[in-house]
Amino acid sequence: MIYQLYPYILNNNYFDKFHDECGIFGIYSPYKVDTFSLIQFGLFALQHRGQEACGFSVLRDGFIISHKSEGLVLDFFRKISNSECYHGNAVIGHTRYSTEGGQSKKNIQPFFGEDPYGKSIISIVHNGNLVNATNIRKNLESKGINFISEYSDSEVILRLIQKYLSESDNNLEKAIQKTTIDIKGAYSVIVLMDNKMAAFRDPNGIRPLCYGMLNEYTYIFSSETCGIDSVGGFYVRDLLPGEMIIVDQKKSIQFSLFTEKKNTKKRICSFEYIYFSRPDSLIENVNVYEIREKSGEKLYEQHPVEADVVIGVPDSGVPASIGYSKASGIPFKPILVKNKYIGRSFILPKQEMREKMVNLKLNPILDEIKGKRIVIIDDSIVRGTTSRRLVYILRKAGAKEIHFRSASPPIIGPCYLGVNTPSKKDLISYNHIDKKNIEKILNVDSLEFLSMNNLIDILGSIHHCFGCFTGNYPVQKN
Repeated sequence: MIYQLYPYILNNNYFDKFHDECGIFGIYSPYKVDTFSLIQFGLFALQHRGQEACGFSVLRDGFIISHKSEGLVLDFFRKISNSECYHGNAVIGHTRYSTEGGQSKKNIQPFFGEDPYGKSIISIVHNGNLVNATNIRKNLESKGINFISEYSDSEVILRLIQKYLSESDNNLEKAIQKTTIDIKGAYSVIVLMDNKMAAFRDPNGIRPLCYGMLNEYTYIFSSETCGIDSVGGFYVRDLLPGEMIIVDQKKSIQFSLFTEKKNTKKRICSFEYIYFSRPDSLIENVNVYEIREKSGEKLYEQHPVEADVVIGVPDSGVPASIGYSKASGIPFKPILVKNKYIGRSFILPKQEMREKMVNLKLNPILDEIKGKRIVIIDDSIVRGTTSRRLVYILRKAGAKEIHFRSASPPIIGPCYLGVNTPSKKDLISYNHIDKKNIEKILNVDSLEFLSMNNLIDILGSIHHCFGCFTGNYPVQKN
């Protein structure tokens, strides 16, 4: 199984980064629009959240039509010749990076449900992970409900909604409310039916979901605001934890909390700000780029050092390095050059060759390194393999001193709430509590991590999930 992952290593630093598993996007209008182009733009804007597969379901003349496949968004859409067949009044889409269910085509979203005559009557896209999906699936299967996927918690949500729709005269609001009583974990979901669309978010708001408008009657739902921006819409706000929004053909919109407010505790994933989200997005109306730049400023205040140049690991480490430069007065220079044309076709089973791929993706400007004292900043250190290789490249180029800074605290735990993470035994900070040991492994003159107190100060509150840094999660795994 692990061999199948190698094609994705180069583009994603697979073995040394966390991966959010997907992005979701939806548009609903009472009138026919170019849903084919709009979903293409929206999913392309969210490509960073999932690069393994994508798909969409469009509502056209009362019929739900789905199309999905492996591959990147633009490659996927380029193969569709009959684009006008996908023009309708509503559409939902999904970009995938697998966590639960593996990479089988059967697990690509959207998932859809059919009536006894084979007509699609409902389709959903989901971002997150349920912690009790296995038990729910077994229970539903024992009642004769069939599943298509090998294993997908997203399909569990769909089958539950279908079940409760049949028990409540097709009342989508009631069906979702009953579904959320059963499921436990992280979920942001968009549901498409033949006459309405619904979006809802778990009571902790762990995974992001916002909504906006394309015009006075066309609604947009997106994992990030960059998706709304991509189609020329305007951002209204994020869905609240435990909130459901339903829009329909009558140009009406309905807001409701499916759980009591006292049971909602906002705990959005802090890694959305550190790494997952695009820097031009707003998450909970907070500018992601500003958070990353402030983390660099805090790093210098927390751990000042004398140096000649500050560099960031492209792309996610660059804003923090700019912040570090501003606070310290040490010049920032884009010394690490990123190859923008790296594909995903390399299959390299040997560790030695995988490590050499860092040279292919990132290459330094030698004259700017030789004899210099360097501060290098990355968004995080997970396994340490990429960091170690980068340090080797800089040493080889003649760096006099190398001071490594992580714009997040030490990662000591995996995530099971919608992020693909290594196990504890593969996390360098879990295995080496003493920071000096990590310094030796990376071969750096000093190593510092952003403190938890400073991360909380930058984010402005404690109302976030810090599970990978503390081992305390808002939802306990079954």
